[in-house]
Amino acid sequence: MSGWEDLQKAAGPVSRETFERLQAFEQLFLKWNRSINLAAPSTLDDVWRRHILDSAQLARIAPAAKRWVDLGSGGGFPGLVLGFLLAERPGASISLVESNRKKAAFLQSVIGQFGLPARVLAKRIDDSYPLVSAPEIVTARALAALPDLLDLAAPWLTKGARALFHKGRDYRAEVEESAHRWAFDLVEHPSMTDPHGVILEITDLRPAKPQ
Repeated sequence: MSGWEDLQKAAGPVSRETFERLQAFEQLFLKWNRSINLAAPSTLDDVWRRHILDSAQLARIAPAAKRWVDLGSGGGFPGLVLGFLLAERPGASISLVESNRKKAAFLQSVIGQFGLPARVLAKRIDDSYPLVSAPEIVTARALAALPDLLDLAAPWLTKGARALFHKGRDYRAEVEESAHRWAFDLVEHPSMTDPHGVILEITDLRPAKPQ
């Protein structure tokens, strides 16, 4: 199976041009990673599958969403990958929240080079709330445990936004721990790239009722 077919299997219909732009981004990422630690060294032998396809699968879960925000964007997963994919959705855009200045500079460089419908907020997440109004989707990958993610995203999720959070094999314990503070509706999407991973789709976030 070709890389383009893999991408379409993960993300849904994707143009050849977007596939080629993501391939160019992969090489740029590896170049920057030599001077800035953007991803775990153990994952660099398969950036396409472990990072790009893993990020792209969010687009299939929310095929019509146009207003996105990615928390703790780091090396651009999933935020930059979504930026490439959202370029095919007229009017769509994503905000990337990243407080690390070097990583924010990398994100901004990629956005500028490829003309992505994205912007970087080089701020702490709790300083970004006034700058991102009414997102439809909130994403985060390898940022924090689920209870903390829900706290961070609550200003948007309690007002109707939907969360798509990447999680690994221990996600059930995190969901259980979150229930002490929050009530929510949950859909578990098996990861297309990690046999032990899931995408947690969370809606209708509200404070848990006292026991």
